[in-house]
Amino acid sequence: MTYEIALGDRSYSSWSMRIGLLVDRFSLPVTCRFGRLYSDDFQRLLADFAPARTVPALRLPSGIVIAESLAIAEELASRFPEAGLWPAGADARAVARALAAEMHAGFGALRSACPMNLRAAYREVPVSDAVTADLARIEALWSWARQASGSSGPWLCGDYSI
Repeated sequence: MTYEIALGDRSYSSWSMRIGLLVDRFSLPVTCRFGRLYSDDFQRLLADFAPARTVPALRLPSGIVIAESLAIAEELASRFPEAGLWPAGADARAVARALAAEMHAGFGALRSACPMNLRAAYREVPVSDAVTADLARIEALWSWARQASGSSGPWLCGDYSI
């Protein structure tokens, strides 16, 4: 059984970085194929992972291809339950799922104003009221997660997880 993931450059693609970190941290038996964003090679990589044509994309052993980082993480968690991708405790797992969903789909102002580029340094970035509201929401969510899950360590919901 072979699992294969198409990833973009982790310095620019937060979606690729998320799945890349997950695969690396949990030593999942997945083959990662990388493409340099905006290159012809990247376009060929995307074509090979049709119909997704986005990164990340996961090809299952059956040949089915799924896209979207959260869907991929969920699928890997269901196929490798022994890896412990989600917290073991029911409450911590529920909190982690709620956080993952909101982080995956929310915070539009922050995403628009602060695109991912780990190879650049920014100074004096103007922060709109909408971005400030997103940041306040993230801080509130993280505080709630630590309290609700009983986490006192470095991770929001106990052990390192999705």
